Amino acid sequence: MVVWNEFRNDARVLKEAETLCSAGHQVTVHALHTPGVTQEHEVLQSGVRVVRVARSPLWKWRKRKKAPAGSGERFVAKASPSGASGPIGRLSPVRQVLRIFARLWTHAGLLWHLTRCRADVVHAHDVNTLPTAWLAAVFSGASLVYDAHEISTSREGYASFRKLVAVVEKVLMPRANGTITTTVARAKFFARAYGVERPVVLQNRPRQQQVLASNRIRDELGLVRPWPIIVYQGGVQQGRGLERLARVALDVPDAYFVFIGGGRLEASLRSIVAELRLEERVRFIPTVALAELPSYTASADIGVQPIENTCLNHYTTDSNKLFEYVQAGLPVVASDLPEIRRVVREHDLGLLVPPGDSAALGSALRELVADRSKRQYYAAQSRKASVALSWESQEHELVALYESVLSDPVPA
Repeated sequence: MVVWNEFRNDARVLKEAETLCSAGHQVTVHALHTPGVTQEHEVLQSGVRVVRVARSPLWKWRKRKKAPAGSGERFVAKASPSGASGPIGRLSPVRQVLRIFARLWTHAGLLWHLTRCRADVVHAHDVNTLPTAWLAAVFSGASLVYDAHEISTSREGYASFRKLVAVVEKVLMPRANGTITTTVARAKFFARAYGVERPVVLQNRPRQQQVLASNRIRDELGLVRPWPIIVYQGGVQQGRGLERLARVALDVPDAYFVFIGGGRLEASLRSIVAELRLEERVRFIPTVALAELPSYTASADIGVQPIENTCLNHYTTDSNKLFEYVQAGLPVVASDLPEIRRVVREHDLGLLVPPGDSAALGSALRELVADRSKRQYYAAQSRKASVALSWESQEHELVALYESVLSDPVPA
């Protein structure tokens, strides 16, 4: 497998790798290395091997520099949606050239390690690894699996790359021996756009977990009032309705709002909170390790997903956090988009609101905050749905795809 991140908080890739290991395959994940933060070589408890390639040819010099404060699990490198450290267009010409050179160098390193593996299958996660994975498959005679986590031709932050992404996927996706995506709507899109067989759908569901009894958020933040806690967890990025949510907090009294995660909008959110004098009721927790996240989620009372319809990628999402809220046994308030609607209505998990509608979002949150019995009903529905909406209930689809690819090993 190849990813364009450090492979520290990539829950989807980790679950896929663990599932394939459990099915008897040997899995190596090739990722990016940040000296002082990650290890170059690692074997996880599940047996998944990790090989990381440095982001720059100057990595040995960088390694001598002091590692960032708190460089454990809570450290998160600031990154663009593509995994890069910032939009190329905002850099000086010299910095642009150096950045492009560094990325090409990193892709060359990934290609070298992938080819040396002589794997049976090379598995590309997202479009920014697809060309490198395809070349590695060609050079080593392997089959290719492409896992499209997003619709990157219509995605927040990808406007300047859309044409390039479309060309890459149009040329290479039909050459893959197997394809995967995250929702039914996205599977239909890829099938129509590139003339391929509809990809296997693996939703971003967490592993099934016991509903925890936790006060972690309340204890960690010192929340003394017995108000319900409304949680948003995930990247603090554009198009996710988070600035709107911060302002809506003013109209939802007697409730705490907690944002878990980091990202580009954090400073803006803190500014809004200060402007509205909501510091007591609106709080922030930095990105937490995957293993720790369930205990935070379970200590909330309502999970909110106010994502906005700003692009096709958002319109077709069903959202990691929606399934995380379900596993934690939370009632949800979520945007009424097709794939989210399908999940929420089928299992009666909570309230849907028109995306981008502040009044409706505030009204739905006030309704659940004020009505304890309604919160308890939807929480029970989430607990009931947790088995059906778990990773374990769908992982057989991934194993079946690999059986199919390996039974007919046509090189990419």
